Amino acid sequence: MSYIKGISGKIDIKSLDLEELGSKIRELGEPAFRAKQLYEWMHVKMARNYDEMTNISKALKEKCREHFDFTALESVTVQESKLDDTKKFLFALADGNMIESVFMKYKFGNSVCISSQVGCRMGCKFCASTLDGVERNLLPSEMLDQIYSIARITGEKISRVVVMGSGEPLDNYDNLLKFIKLLTDENGINMSQRNLTVSTCGIVPNILRLSEEKLSINLALSLHASNNDKRKELMPIANQYEIHQVLDACKTYFDRTGRQLTFEYSLVGGVNDTDEDAAQLSELLGGLNCVVNLIPVNPIKERSFQPTDREQALRFKNKLEKNHINVTIRREMGRDIDGACGQLRRRHLEPVEK
Repeated sequence: MSYIKGISGKIDIKSLDLEELGSKIRELGEPAFRAKQLYEWMHVKMARNYDEMTNISKALKEKCREHFDFTALESVTVQESKLDDTKKFLFALADGNMIESVFMKYKFGNSVCISSQVGCRMGCKFCASTLDGVERNLLPSEMLDQIYSIARITGEKISRVVVMGSGEPLDNYDNLLKFIKLLTDENGINMSQRNLTVSTCGIVPNILRLSEEKLSINLALSLHASNNDKRKELMPIANQYEIHQVLDACKTYFDRTGRQLTFEYSLVGGVNDTDEDAAQLSELLGGLNCVVNLIPVNPIKERSFQPTDREQALRFKNKLEKNHINVTIRREMGRDIDGACGQLRRRHLEPVEK
């Protein structure tokens, strides 16, 4: 069996499911119930190290240190919005790389937006996380520990998770699947799959793979344009997968899972927010069981894009609704704390890069 390796090359213990952990613990000459204890400390009590595990023997702790890597992110910066209860976290990984996560409070509960890669290689023109390309994929444990760390730091229960931070989740497919398995495992924090959303810019083969995994997670497509030519200008992935190919893959996902589709649409002033865009988008999505989430784009200093003003955003929304498209306008959160993906990490690294 092939196990996920940590930064040092040892097996990453927090990326093991309970069955895998049981197998490794038995190999160390320990009884099987020790695996359940370790798993509970990591995935229920969210222990940051072996020393916090009070019912684990010193001898087993030493064996674990010898044979396993233990992922525990270090909080570097926490920015708190003065406009709302949003908190943005910059975490350091064991190899010195940095990633971002966001904690948001809603009426329905607390939501965390996590990263899936260090950086991103998708090249979307309005996103800060892609400016320096991708450094590496995150391990399942590194995705999980963003949630665990935020829960520990804030003292708040996390009820929903969105994989929509830095990185393209479907570009880190196998680790994403393992993360989903661990997050929704009844032996761990047992989050409902229906409370988990995975966002993608449209990697068609992996959308189709995901549709066959017998999951009930929510799929969000970063659409951001009403036709393929305009999508190419904003999102290089459109040069590889034409917009109708992507929508057909999304339809397949809906047909196989029954989960309503979400289309993320960042409104960029004067670029994709015209009446013609609204009409084309209505025609493109007509008949789909979906909701369009309009997002006033977060300005980044490296690009000249500006958000659509409130009046035009409402006009765009109304035109879609008249064509029987379900629409929401995302509440702008965290703009005063580097709210857009990749902004905080990039600002933190800038002094080093100069």
